[in-house]
Amino acid sequence: MNADVIGGNGPVRVWDLPTRCFHWALALLVPASIVTAHVGGNAMAWHFRSGYAVFTLLAFRIVWGLVGGRWSRFASFAYAPATTLRYVRGASRDQEHHDVGHNPLGALSVFGLLAVLAAQVGTGLFADDEIASSGPLTRFVSAASSSLATAWHKNFGQWLIVALVVLHVAAILYYLRKKHINLVRPMLTGDKPLPPDVPAAVDDLRSRLLAVTLLGVCAAGVAWVASLGT
Repeated sequence: MNADVIGGNGPVRVWDLPTRCFHWALALLVPASIVTAHVGGNAMAWHFRSGYAVFTLLAFRIVWGLVGGRWSRFASFAYAPATTLRYVRGASRDQEHHDVGHNPLGALSVFGLLAVLAAQVGTGLFADDEIASSGPLTRFVSAASSSLATAWHKNFGQWLIVALVVLHVAAILYYLRKKHINLVRPMLTGDKPLPPDVPAAVDDLRSRLLAVTLLGVCAAGVAWVASLGT
């Protein structure tokens, strides 16, 4: 019998399917966006497509952070500074469930990555390489503003994302090697071995249909923004 079951633990749904799909889609699209930008030329068409896809995912995640599964909601991992300090000191309280969803340090990483990706997408909408590619909203701002957006998008913003991704992967490896905690498996299966009193996230057909509907609405909104450049 599994040791977790013997110890009173059992599989508890933590990450709902929409959150898991968001995570892995983003993990594929971010490198694709970076690679196609560096290749340039005809690959820029794919850079725009991947950028719009990331835009759609970010919009969806913001909404899903309000109405999604319990542990995917921002309210479950928007920690106060005092709570974060307690976690760093190893003095977390049992009812805080820092071992279930995102712990305070992980939450900072999630919010940071979402914010930087949003800035990267936002600046991309106004960027202009003055050769063949420009964002759909470039014509709505001054040349100086577009130049600033382009500078961020092509330089600092891009490398900041790379740094955050590397830090994210390093944290996963640290937890696996030093703490023997596999953070990848739950993001694949959705479940973690936890005590039975830990509340599970809702992940039924109704919530998944809601997620598909919201994703469709977000995609339509992004398509409308993209159409402004035509």
